[in-house]
Amino acid sequence: MSPAKAASCDLLITNAAEVLTLSRGALPRCGEDQQDLGLVRNASVAIKGGKVLQVAPAAKLKGLKAKRRIDAEGMVVLPGFVDAHTHLVFAGHRAREVELKAAGRSYQDIARDGGGILSTVEATRAASKAELVGLARERLGRMLALGTTTAEVKSGYALTPDGEVKLLEVIRELQRKQPVMLVPTFLGAHAVPEGGDADAYINQLIEEALPRVAKGDLARFCDVFLEQGYFDATQARRLLKAAQRHGLRVKVHADEFSRCGGAELAVELGAASADHLLKASDRGLRELARTKTPAVLLPSTPWANLLKGYADARQMVGYGVPVALGSDLSPGAWNESMLLACQLAVYNMGLLPSEAIVAATINAACAIGMEQEVGSLEPGKRADLLIADVETWHELCYRLGSNPIALVLKDGKVVAEN
Repeated sequence: MSPAKAASCDLLITNAAEVLTLSRGALPRCGEDQQDLGLVRNASVAIKGGKVLQVAPAAKLKGLKAKRRIDAEGMVVLPGFVDAHTHLVFAGHRAREVELKAAGRSYQDIARDGGGILSTVEATRAASKAELVGLARERLGRMLALGTTTAEVKSGYALTPDGEVKLLEVIRELQRKQPVMLVPTFLGAHAVPEGGDADAYINQLIEEALPRVAKGDLARFCDVFLEQGYFDATQARRLLKAAQRHGLRVKVHADEFSRCGGAELAVELGAASADHLLKASDRGLRELARTKTPAVLLPSTPWANLLKGYADARQMVGYGVPVALGSDLSPGAWNESMLLACQLAVYNMGLLPSEAIVAATINAACAIGMEQEVGSLEPGKRADLLIADVETWHELCYRLGSNPIALVLKDGKVVAEN
C-alpha cells in the first residue's frame, strides 16, 4: 500500500540501517531460499492497527503521517523471534545435574538415578496452578526481553490426564496475562509415569486425556517423545492418530538419542514438524525434504547435555529440508534466548547466520502453523518486531553472550525495552 492510499499510520519506525523482512520465497523456506532475509537498507516500517502496513526505503515513506515515530537510525529491524519448541511450564529446577553431566553421566544415567523428566514431574505435580503461572510468566518476561514474541509451549511434566489438562490450562491463563503469543501443545507422552506401563499409559491418554483436551480446545498440537526407554513407534503412531481424529495436528520428538524412525513417522502422519533429529536416518531426512516437513533443531539441548554430536543442519539444508529452530527451554536445557539458539546453530550445526535467522523467524512460524500471522514483516501480518542496536544483521550471530535487542514490539506496541 502506498502513502497515497494510506495517508497515516499509528507508528512509523524510521531510518533503519537494515530491515530484515523475511518476505521472499515459498513457505517454508528450503535450500538457498533459507539465506534470503528480504533485506531492505535505509528503510522505514509503517504500522497501523497492530499490523505491518508497509516496509520501504525511508525516502518513500517520508510523507506518511504518523501518530508516533521511533528513530531507528543506525539500527537493524527484524521480525520477533518465533520459538518453535519449549517446555515452559514446570516447577523446580535440575541445576545439580550440570555437575553430573560434567562428570560424564549421560541423560539416561541421570534419569535412571531419579533425575531427569521424572524429578521435574514430582515438583510440577506439587505446585499449584497459580504457582505454575507465576513461574512461567517470569520466564516469558525474560524471553520477551531477549526478542521472543511467539512461542510454542508443551505440557508434559504431570504425566496424568488431570495433570496434563491442568498444565494446558496454565498455558491458557498465561496467554491472558502477558504479551508473548503462545501456541499450546499436548505432550502427555513425554515419559512413562514412574512404575507405569507404556502401553497402558498411552491407552489412558487416548481414552481420558485427548477427549478433554479437544473438548476444551486446550491444544493445537499433540507431540510424543519417541525414544528408547520412552515410547516406541507403534505407541507413538497410535497416540498421534487418535489426536488427529480429535482434530489436533501432530509433532514428533524424533531421533534424539537413537535412530527410532521418528522422521519417517512424522512424514507418514503429515506432522507439522519433526524435532531434535540428532540421529535421524538419511532416508528420514530425504523424506522430510520431499514433503517439506520442517525440522525443528534444538542446539541448546546437546550443548546443555554435553553431547558430542549435533543435528547436521548443513546436510539438511543441502537435502532441501526446511530448518527451523527452538530454544527447547526446559529444566534440562534452560535457555530463554532464541538468539543464543541461532548462535549455537551457526557454531555447532553448520547453519549460515542468515539461515539461522530464517530458521528462528519465518521457518519457525511454519513449524507451529503461524506463518500467516508472524515470522516476517509483510503488509497485513502482526507487527511483532525487534529493533537491534547493531550496525548490521551480521552482528546478531557474532556478539556472543550479549543482548543487542533495544526494543521489542508486539502488535505494534513496545512491550520490552533494554
